[in-house]
Amino acid sequence: MSETPRRVVSLVPSLTESIAMTCPEVLVGATDWCTHPADLAVTRLRGTKNPDLAGVLALEPDLVVVNTEENRVDDIIALRAAGLAVWETDPETVPQALEQLRSLLARLGATRVDWLDEADRVWSPLVTAIGRSALIPIWRRPWMALGRDTFAGDMLARLGINNVLANSTERYPRIDLTSLPAYDLVVLPDEPYAFSASDGPEEFRTPVALVSGRHLTWYGPSLTEAPGVLAEQLQAGH
Repeated sequence: MSETPRRVVSLVPSLTESIAMTCPEVLVGATDWCTHPADLAVTRLRGTKNPDLAGVLALEPDLVVVNTEENRVDDIIALRAAGLAVWETDPETVPQALEQLRSLLARLGATRVDWLDEADRVWSPLVTAIGRSALIPIWRRPWMALGRDTFAGDMLARLGINNVLANSTERYPRIDLTSLPAYDLVVLPDEPYAFSASDGPEEFRTPVALVSGRHLTWYGPSLTEAPGVLAEQLQAGH
C-alpha cells in the first residue's frame, strides 16, 4: 500500500482519538468504546474484543488500525485474510508509544502534529526518582494487575512509582491479595475495570490513589495532560 489511506477504521480507542484529532476526514469506523472526541460521528463496530468484522469489511477501509493487546489475534488474522491492510501497535514504553503514533500519523499524511510535539516535550525530560512502591490492579473478580513490560507501568515509573510486579513473568498476572511483594501504595485506574471510591479501596489497608484510566493507559492526545493529571491524583493517595 503506497497511496495515503483515505478510509480508516480504528479498533483502538486511543488511536481513534489520535486520528480524529489529526486527520478526522479519513476516519470512517470505530468501536463503541471510542469515546473521544465526544462528538465523533462514524460507524460503530461493537467492541475491541468483539468487533463487527462484517461491518468493517462493508466500510471498505484502506487501513484498519489495531493493538495487539486490546484486539484479539484471531480478529487481526481474519481482517488480513479478508485482504485488508492492518496497522498493528503495541507500545511497552512512553517513547515507543510516541514513536508508533508518529509513524501511524505520518502514514496517514500528517507531517506535523502539534499535540504529538507537545507530548514529546512534556515526556522527554520527565524521569522522576522512584518514591513509592505500588500495586496497580486493573481488574477484580478475578484480581489482575500490571506486570512486566507495560506502557502504563513505564508511565508510572517516569512519575516516580515503582510497580512491585514489574518482574512478573506475565504482563497482566492474576494476583492473590494475601500473597504479594511489599508495597506502600495502591493505584486504581477507572478502566479497564471501573474502580471507584466505593469499589476497590476497601480491600486495602495501604493508601490508595484513584487515577484516570484514560490518562494512564491511552496513548494519544491524552499524553499531553497525563503527567500533570496523574501526578495530582497519585499525590492524593499519599
